[in-house]
Amino acid sequence: MQDEGLARQLVELGYRGTGEVVKREDFEARKAAIEIARLAERTQKKTLTSAGKDLQDNFLKALAVREEDNHNGKVSTVIFIRDKNSHGQEVSGYIDYAHRLKIEDFEVYFSGKRRLLPKPTDMSFYNWDSHIAVWNSTPNYQVIADNLEGLLFKYKRDRKILNVDPKVPPGDNSTRIPIQTDLYIQAVIFDHISRRKT
Repeated sequence: MQDEGLARQLVELGYRGTGEVVKREDFEARKAAIEIARLAERTQKKTLTSAGKDLQDNFLKALAVREEDNHNGKVSTVIFIRDKNSHGQEVSGYIDYAHRLKIEDFEVYFSGKRRLLPKPTDMSFYNWDSHIAVWNSTPNYQVIADNLEGLLFKYKRDRKILNVDPKVPPGDNSTRIPIQTDLYIQAVIFDHISRRKT
């Protein structure tokens, strides 16, 4: 139809309509309400879990500094932890910080109620006493375990490889930072800045 006004009137009257019939004024009001809600969501800043906490340990301070950038995707942090679990067994593993932030409440870690430890559901997990080794890809990383260079992680956004071997550079746009901490036997943070084309 060439007459847009006539076509609009036919739809408002319910002809050939399969869904809900909406008057023009109602449509404009709904559209404006949705736009207001979208703008409010964009401008509303999420409160960080680490905000307002008196963090004494270097490890927790390092996580707090990276929390917002991992939430919004500017940085992707991989955390390596080696320590004893509640059963006294030595465990180690690599944690996708951004993924764990989405699926877990970090309030318990930043408040000191619990210690962050690798789990069998993380990118990698190894129990040194039972010799159980597990690795899992996450929404952010693909685990490459069967490689001559050792354990590698491929960042899914820009497909860059993160090499966690301390004897070689970590890879393009990545840094390796050992953390001096009283909470763990060993802690290392790998930061990867995505250079994905827009």
